[in-house]
Amino acid sequence: MAEIRLAAEPRTEFGKGAARRIRREDKVPAVVYGHGHAPVHLTVSGYDLMMALKTPNALLSVPVDGKEQLVLPKAVQRDPIKGFLRHIDLIIVSRGEKVAVEIPIHTEGDLAPGANLLEHVLNTLPVKAEATHVPESVTISIEGLDAGASVLAKDIALPSGTELDVEEDAVVLHVVTAQAEPAAEEEAAEEAAEGAEA
Repeated sequence: MAEIRLAAEPRTEFGKGAARRIRREDKVPAVVYGHGHAPVHLTVSGYDLMMALKTPNALLSVPVDGKEQLVLPKAVQRDPIKGFLRHIDLIIVSRGEKVAVEIPIHTEGDLAPGANLLEHVLNTLPVKAEATHVPESVTISIEGLDAGASVLAKDIALPSGTELDVEEDAVVLHVVTAQAEPAAEEEAAEEAAEGAEA
């Protein structure tokens, strides 16, 4: 995974008023911590951060105490209505270090013919991977799966150097039989009755 460098400035003002001023300038308050390092408060570009976060578990490089530091997004706060970034926590990582992250799950293929639904028991897969080689996502084939079939965590092929951080027998995906809605059933019964009367 390529490193994404974020320009950042030390943040010396705190509180809601200061945070509002920072956001009006299209910047985002950030805190960097981890590895026994005292928390460092920064201000980063809102646009650059938004673009960087389009990559799940993006590996970022930010200036901390005069030197570039590798970090991963740990907690991202967004405005619940407008969706803009309000605050971000960044955790310090080292090259070669294994980190616990959750990666998005994608599916490919088609379920077996019939009225079946795919249930995502897990929307992301907890794994441990080297900080500089965190997979962007994992893809699971659902081709031909029928009602009652499940995909377990241990069934998923992971990239080299990545290991599960969840029980091997944890259910990730499950195929269930689609239940006809009662309204639809009643409508079908009414149509059948009307046909019989005619």
